[in-house]
Amino acid sequence: MHKSLVNSGLLFFAFCAMISLMAKHTTKSLEETHKLAADFVSRLPNSQLLTPNSCLIFALHGDLGSGKTAFVQGVAKALGVKHHVTSPTFVIQKRYEIPDLSKNIIHIDAYRLGEGSDMSALRFNETLADPNNIVFIEWPNIVTSALPEHAIPLKFKFIDETTREIELPN
Repeated sequence: MHKSLVNSGLLFFAFCAMISLMAKHTTKSLEETHKLAADFVSRLPNSQLLTPNSCLIFALHGDLGSGKTAFVQGVAKALGVKHHVTSPTFVIQKRYEIPDLSKNIIHIDAYRLGEGSDMSALRFNETLADPNNIVFIEWPNIVTSALPEHAIPLKFKFIDETTREIELPN
C-alpha cells in the first residue's frame, strides 16, 4: 500500500479515536484558558507535534467571545512563540514561528470568508502540505469543504463574562 495512504489512514483512525474521547473543561479566566491550552499541548504525543507526513490541524468551533483566540494564545506561549498572538479577524491569517520545533502556527479566522474555495487565496493547500505547520482555524463551519478529514475539532462555548466551556480530545 502507498505510504501516503497508510499515513492518511492512521491519521483518520487517530482522529476517530480522539473524537470519541472528548472532555469538557470550564475556565473562569484568560489565565485558566491559557493553562488549559498549555496542558492540552503537553498531552499531545511528540509524534503529533513532530510528524513528518502532514500538518496538524485543529478546527475551533464556537461563537464570538467563546475563547478560541485565547486558546491559541495559550498554545503558542506553551510552544515557545515569542510574538504576541492576536486575532486574525481582519487579516484572516497570521503565521507565528515556533523556534524550538522549527514549525509554524498558522492561525486562520474564516469568519469573513464565504466558502471553502475562498481558502485558495490563502494558499491553503500549500499550508496543509507543509508538515511544519500547526493550523488553527476559527469558524471552520464556513470552510468545511476545504478542511481535510484529519482536522481535529475543538469546541468553545461562552458561558458568561469570565467563564468558558471548552471541549477537547481527552
